[in-house]
Amino acid sequence: MHASVCDIIADLAQNAIEADATRIEVDVATDPSTIRVRIQDNGKGMDERTLAKAKDPFYSEPGKHDRRRVGLGIPLLMQTASAVGGAVDIQSEPGKGTCVSFTLDARHLDTPPFGDLPETFLGLMAFGGSYDLILKRTTPADCYTVSRGELIDTLGNLEEIDNLILARAYVRSQEENLNPS
Repeated sequence: MHASVCDIIADLAQNAIEADATRIEVDVATDPSTIRVRIQDNGKGMDERTLAKAKDPFYSEPGKHDRRRVGLGIPLLMQTASAVGGAVDIQSEPGKGTCVSFTLDARHLDTPPFGDLPETFLGLMAFGGSYDLILKRTTPADCYTVSRGELIDTLGNLEEIDNLILARAYVRSQEENLNPS
């Protein structure tokens, strides 16, 4: 199983970046009983045959991963969701993109820990390329939205460590505001 929910998010968002998406929306909503995630992109998308293969742990798109022959992200997500009473829905259309949505029972003993969303999000933002990555985070207490494009406009290049540190502090402060002590 995945080490954390954020690892699942990172894997799916990285797939979108690798699928040449120029816009990736990550919606993460949590409450005491449920974790809901939707990752939608405008990348190259998949036809039904390719989508069926993507659910096979022994398949990886040719040329996608130079050093491995398997793609475990979606199969492990499906196994994790099934094990904890969750659900996975994947919609994809060639030339239009892919939307992966999943829910997990936050109270289930086998649900992976949530993880560090600000660190995950900023790790994804540091990938080179022309894409916008938008995170919308919601809890019963509050919500926030942050995008790679806005951070780049404000801070400059996110490949520079000083700018990445400032971006991390900002996103972490937004996350902390969701759970006031």
